[in-house]
Amino acid sequence: MVPKDSVVQLYGVLMSADSLRGLQQASVIIEGTGRGTLTNDQGVFSIVVLRGENIRFSSTGFKDKTISIPDTLSGNQYYVFQLLVNDTVNLPATILKPRPTREQFERDFANTDIPADQLEIARQNTDEATRRILVATLPADGKEAVNMQLRQQASKYYYNGQQPPINLFNPFAWGEFIKAWKRGDFKKKRY
Repeated sequence: MVPKDSVVQLYGVLMSADSLRGLQQASVIIEGTGRGTLTNDQGVFSIVVLRGENIRFSSTGFKDKTISIPDTLSGNQYYVFQLLVNDTVNLPATILKPRPTREQFERDFANTDIPADQLEIARQNTDEATRRILVATLPADGKEAVNMQLRQQASKYYYNGQQPPINLFNPFAWGEFIKAWKRGDFKKKRY
């Protein structure tokens, strides 16, 4: 709860320092609160603030200015006549060149070095070992995580109230394991 006597109505005008014209649509922001307002077409603004808060004034093309509302302010209204100084920033030089002629474009396009085998690059990008590494290292996104959770819950609900089967004593599972072993499914693969 904010004490009643700490609330202040802040009025003011934002103007440019060189021409004394009102700055329209300039920002008046109370720092640290996320609250603020904009000036009208004449640069006039009004906002409720607390004593001791910092107010930042900003407008495109002008340097920001920050003021503090005095703690020892008598009354509940405060008026500010704030001048903002032009912000002159020197940008690096930009070199403009004309578009290439059709002949220049055709020459450059024909002489561009493109890798000979795009199919080989595609094979490297979709290599099974690379994909396995990516699947093992990258975290699941939201959709994958939700689907996995739903599958686990469905499996849990399927055996609700009973012991889930253990395939250790399943003769058919042992038969499949022995066949896979004889086929060499568990041998270390060389890449």
